Amino acid sequence: MLKPVVHAVLCAAALVVLPAWAQTPEVTLTRLDCGTGFNDPRRFSDTFAYTDDKKPFTFSCYLIKHGSDYMVWDTGYLPGSVPNATNKPLADLLKQINVNPDQVKFVGISHFHADHTGQLLPFANATLLIGKGDWDGVTANPPAQGANMTGFKVWIAEKRKVEPLSMDKDVFGDGSVVVLRTPGHTPGHSSLLVRLKDKGPVILIGDLAHFQENYEANGVPGFNYDRAQTIASLERIKQIEKNLKATVIIQHDPRHIGKLPAFPAAAR
Repeated sequence: MLKPVVHAVLCAAALVVLPAWAQTPEVTLTRLDCGTGFNDPRRFSDTFAYTDDKKPFTFSCYLIKHGSDYMVWDTGYLPGSVPNATNKPLADLLKQINVNPDQVKFVGISHFHADHTGQLLPFANATLLIGKGDWDGVTANPPAQGANMTGFKVWIAEKRKVEPLSMDKDVFGDGSVVVLRTPGHTPGHSSLLVRLKDKGPVILIGDLAHFQENYEANGVPGFNYDRAQTIASLERIKQIEKNLKATVIIQHDPRHIGKLPAFPAAAR
């Protein structure tokens, strides 16, 4: 028979509930090369902050593995569609790490532009996670300016699964992978928080900022949908970065590629 004190301790221990993210299966994050090229940085400031006319850009896609489930974040350009689309097909890259597109459960996109939605087609079994403002723009008649209708054409025609997001989305229900609402670049722009056991939290910020200087200075491109929303979203991400001691990855900035292991390795 257990002594009263021991019994009380065991009962108390049984009542302790770990936070959901502490009980999550293994989560990994892999960067996939979805194009490289150059852009004119003067386009990315509405206050004339830059004078150079050429800046290297990269176009990144990501695979998140959550236990036995897979999520793709952003799908890059359709290969060969523009000069910057120097990438191999995303489906081929996934197969190099033994992932078939049919296995992908979720495809999250930061926003509806062509360099993030060019390769939606292979993921026929996935649920598309997209900010409601962007989905409304895609399905409007006429569609919103800048929406990549070519990328969404088959998805809409086949009535594939879509979840338009009006708030943050805890993708797997345990806090390990969260789509963050960060409007401004487009009406429904989103970022992605991924909590990794070893590396810690990582935030993929889509096009909230295109390069480090704009992130640091709250720089806003003149072509953004809403200036005030952009700045508010930047401030939100900076506070999350500070509070979680997170690694922020600017997806278009080549200087941020080294923050994750080189393909085919994954961050854990």
